[in-house]
Amino acid sequence: MIRYAVVGAGWISQTAFIPAVSVLENSKITAIVSGSPERARELAKKHDIDHVYAYEDFDELLASDIVDAVYIAVPNPLHATYAIQAAKAGKHVLVEKPIATSLPDADAMISTAKAAGVSLMTSYRLHHDVGTIAALQAIRDGRIGKPLFMSATFSFQSDAGNHRLDVEHWGGPLQDIGIYCINAARHIFEADPISVSAMSTRRSDDPRFANVDDSIAVTMRFPDNRLAQFYCSFGGYPVDSYQVVGTDGVVVMDPGFRFEQSMSMALKSRDENEYINFPHYDQFAGQIAYFSECIEQGKDPQPCGEEGLADLEILFAIERAAASGLPQQLALKKSRARPSERTLRMIKRVVA
Repeated sequence: MIRYAVVGAGWISQTAFIPAVSVLENSKITAIVSGSPERARELAKKHDIDHVYAYEDFDELLASDIVDAVYIAVPNPLHATYAIQAAKAGKHVLVEKPIATSLPDADAMISTAKAAGVSLMTSYRLHHDVGTIAALQAIRDGRIGKPLFMSATFSFQSDAGNHRLDVEHWGGPLQDIGIYCINAARHIFEADPISVSAMSTRRSDDPRFANVDDSIAVTMRFPDNRLAQFYCSFGGYPVDSYQVVGTDGVVVMDPGFRFEQSMSMALKSRDENEYINFPHYDQFAGQIAYFSECIEQGKDPQPCGEEGLADLEILFAIERAAASGLPQQLALKKSRARPSERTLRMIKRVVA
């Protein structure tokens, strides 16, 4: 049984992570770390969690024998601080994406975890999702021929005052939801992009976007003349889908990224037409169960810290492209481990 501390008791922890752990046999939450201890105590009481700590008492928690691992869901700029602190104390780390807000911070997180002999995993829940794995497997099996082009749209209306709109938290649609599109494209093509271009918009008539872009459109070039494009927005009608066009067919995932609904896949080719509405499994529970298994068995988890670093490098290149109006080149990367049935865990979803 792996004992977790939830560091940051915001929406994602309350809605997804804590309920997910409640259905697992190999995981348990034993502590909450929060900047609002009173509200955290209410949350702890609701979910039968024994310990509550303030952020300034994090060292005290790490020095105790209360937790084996931490789930870090604090604002983006604080990811590295808490991850490094936990790793130095011998605690395993599951950190929300983006992994950090600078490349040196991400490198430090990875090197610290390795030096301490603990696992560091970036929270890409879709790597453990039945629909995502089915789509990737269909492409790998050649059911649409050679994949040539991926396009994605991920948008919704963000509420005023949401942390996603806070430039101090490295907010914005690219960092918050564009990262899903980047990660999906990398695994669809089983490669990292070699160049990126981007254009962003910022509405002057909407106070939500005083400090962050409302939308961004990105083109990524991959080896072997393959392209991916995505559009993400905090000011658009809710859309959550992607498609992959191959030489002999097309795969469409709609929805493709969110966890509140089950995934659906449509595949059309010269030889077949298939539509699958997948069961609604809990992506967070699958991710946590997998990470706990890796800790118990002494195996390196995927997606690891390097997976988070790969997307972070691309995020920064896209920011440079949008700011300059010029394509940005990226170094060709070595092959990486990919989501597969090995990372898939199908666990019934619960509602908070």
